Amino acid sequence: MAGCISFTATRDRCFRFSFSNAGLKSATTDLGQGTIMHCWVPKAPKDSKPNLLLLHGFGANAMWQWNDFLPPLTRRFNVYVPDLLFFGDSHTASPERSEAFQARCVADLLQAHNVRTTSVVGISYGGFVAYSLAAQFPERVEKVVLCCAGVCFEEKDLDEGMFQVKSVEEAANILMPQTPEKLRQLVRLAFAKPAKTMPTCFLTDYINVMCTENIQERKELIEALHKDRKLSNLPKITQPTLIIWGEKDLVFPIELAHRLKRHLGENAELVVINNAGHAVNVEKTKEMYKHLKSFLIDCTTPTVQKNHSNGRQVD
Repeated sequence: MAGCISFTATRDRCFRFSFSNAGLKSATTDLGQGTIMHCWVPKAPKDSKPNLLLLHGFGANAMWQWNDFLPPLTRRFNVYVPDLLFFGDSHTASPERSEAFQARCVADLLQAHNVRTTSVVGISYGGFVAYSLAAQFPERVEKVVLCCAGVCFEEKDLDEGMFQVKSVEEAANILMPQTPEKLRQLVRLAFAKPAKTMPTCFLTDYINVMCTENIQERKELIEALHKDRKLSNLPKITQPTLIIWGEKDLVFPIELAHRLKRHLGENAELVVINNAGHAVNVEKTKEMYKHLKSFLIDCTTPTVQKNHSNGRQVD
């Protein structure tokens, strides 16, 4: 209805205030060749602090996915929070859609802000980009945290029924919902305990504000992840790596967490958070931060758990 307040837009403005209050400022960088990237960067970066890059997944822009982590992280790190290409205010004229291209653009963005080395945390799709960044620029990435990021899935997994969806097209329709029912379906897939009541008016408002731009380009990002994907082609990153997964993840099933742990071997630690789905950053924010702190701040190397699952579960 014309003239009504948009709750989604209002919350987005609140996040902007929150990011600014945490010591970050909005910055847009022209990387050349038609590529523009937006990033939240420190207002006054300090040489005494290490750098930390936070990469979001599909869904809303970076602010919505990282807001609750900012206060404790900005006290310890120079934090950089970009919008990946075709999210928020980042876009490109390039036809490239691979996570490798996203990672190269992120690397160029960091260079433009004089960030020589950094640790990186990636949620879901952001984890794919984080992994590629670590693989392509090992000298610039110190530690890696991958949250519910199915980087080791293979194209054949979809055909063999590993996922809740049957095709890339179906996945794209859920990840970029255009109707309230599709958004409800996404919430049911992403959360272990989804909200029982989801009013259509709020869902429609969210779709209108967050899900109507770059639909084709985002679909192409999903297609690029899936096409010809094989575990044998996935490089083994060398940085200390923490893998965080929701026990009840229906988007990227937990088998992919164990597969990734096996792929990386002793260089990685797997933490499984109980009673959490794919949106572990939303459902279990405190638990996730506890593990980020332990890995990024308290320890110099990952403590690998020696048990039958090569990981540990956390209530």
